[in-house]
Amino acid sequence: MEPDEGELKRSITGRQLFFYTLGDVLGSGIYVLIGLVAAAVGGAFWIAFAVGVSVAAITGSAYAELVTKYPQAAGSSLYVQKAFDNKALTFLVTVSFLSASFAASGSLATGFASYFSELWSGPPALLVSLVFVALLVLVNYIGITESVVMNMAMTFVELSGLIIVMIIGVWFIAEGNADFGTLTDISVSGNPALAILAGVALSFFAMTGFENTANVAEETIDPHKAFPRSLIGGMIVAGLVYVLVSMAAALTVPTDQLAGSDVALLEVVKQGILPISNEFMTKLFTVIALIAITNTTLVTLVTQPRILYGMAREDVVPGVFATVHSSRRSPWVGLLFSGLVVGGLLVTGYAVTAAGGGIDLVNRLALVTVVFLLAIYALVIVTCLKLRGQDEDERAFRANTPLLVVGLLGNLAILYYVIQDDPKSLLWCSALLAVGVVLYLAEKLFGSSDSGSSARSHTNDREV
Repeated sequence: MEPDEGELKRSITGRQLFFYTLGDVLGSGIYVLIGLVAAAVGGAFWIAFAVGVSVAAITGSAYAELVTKYPQAAGSSLYVQKAFDNKALTFLVTVSFLSASFAASGSLATGFASYFSELWSGPPALLVSLVFVALLVLVNYIGITESVVMNMAMTFVELSGLIIVMIIGVWFIAEGNADFGTLTDISVSGNPALAILAGVALSFFAMTGFENTANVAEETIDPHKAFPRSLIGGMIVAGLVYVLVSMAAALTVPTDQLAGSDVALLEVVKQGILPISNEFMTKLFTVIALIAITNTTLVTLVTQPRILYGMAREDVVPGVFATVHSSRRSPWVGLLFSGLVVGGLLVTGYAVTAAGGGIDLVNRLALVTVVFLLAIYALVIVTCLKLRGQDEDERAFRANTPLLVVGLLGNLAILYYVIQDDPKSLLWCSALLAVGVVLYLAEKLFGSSDSGSSARSHTNDREV
């Protein structure tokens, strides 16, 4: 059936959803943050990835239960509204999730510029990042089906890059050059447990992305069947790949070299271990890394306007964000707004750096993302437990309750550590939340109680 005017179109299959999840999780950090995790832990940084993906997978099971009960756009914001019926809390979750997504997009766009400079160092990094975001906004505008198909193709490419790293590790081991003691080395000073927790806090950014999948529930064919297998299965596969890639990197490249590089995974290829031209492999892997980062950033930009769309229909943000293009069926107003916010975040970050702010923009925005998402993940698990017994459907997935409790404690422990270790991240969080205050005031001043229903019944052009 054709969707009604103002509604999204169900066109995503279960297989596409699996690769959508896998591609988002795989590309969201391993290509960008592996050096920072190595710096925090030492050669045993693969442990941080293993712990992080375990906590994230448990959280993913809560999302799987909720999305099969409420297969609609807006994800965590919708679930919190269903559980607590409190628009102020729902609005806070919405803005926090958007802020996390904006920060993630900025971090990834900055990482993209770092890899791009390996191919062409001419353009300024800020310009590369801004053009990168603008092009992905355009792809998203064209339509969700095109975006998901593009995501699926790029997932195979980014997975091939990680397979190359694993092959290099196996080759290095086969030659008898590997020192397996590196894999147990926590070389940083201080408490080893705290070192691993620091690594988990950073590596958790690489685990995020699965929550974006919930925001395309309204565009998925048979979501009750597709989501549990695609979401949890994609995360498990991604976690296994992360651990193996981390081990390969630790064995083949000195930890201090990984820690000091903005393109740490490329350092594995640059070792020249494979009997192939090093120059060719370096260029090939750089292109693969660019595609991987593009893949994840595309998904974050798909998510942002759909959160706004779903919450506009619930009258939490201004109704204009529920506007859908009459032919493309894409929520273009929210998409344009998202692109502008990410662009502004990049300009601000580069300006602070240029002024001698002494920040690592990738690291800073990654930690800001983690702060927001850990708080949301903990709340989503509480929401999942609270909604037990409500809106039950025999088709819905049910997460394991004891594991959900473990996941809740894990999320809160990591959140506490991140805030205690880097309180300045809260300043950036506050700045992003200020964007939400603007939306809140706009809804209060110009919104109306029927804005959501109006958005559902009118086309984009008529509303604007």
